[in-house]
Amino acid sequence: MGGVIKIKDDQFETEVLQETKPVLVYFWASWCGPCRLMSPSIDAAAEQYGDRLKIIKMEVDAHPEIAKQYKVEGVPALRFFQKGQIVKNHEGAINKQKLFEMIEENI
Repeated sequence: MGGVIKIKDDQFETEVLQETKPVLVYFWASWCGPCRLMSPSIDAAAEQYGDRLKIIKMEVDAHPEIAKQYKVEGVPALRFFQKGQIVKNHEGAINKQKLFEMIEENI
């Protein structure tokens, strides 16, 4: 099983765009209350789906270039990638059940 992986801007291409299995990128901020509420669900998703899905966590304040490039306008935000392309995106907090449903639809 995998865990949530924290990366920097310069790791995005190799960790996300060149990855062969689906990747969920979770954009968050330390000052974001809804992000704190979603973090346990993101961790649970990494445990549940880690063999089929890579989960990346990126703080938007520390990595503004990637957030800007992928049009993250609010946090928390989710971007699903397959073979380097976004296949699904979502902005705003969702509960664990909705997160798992979204993952199931995209892996």
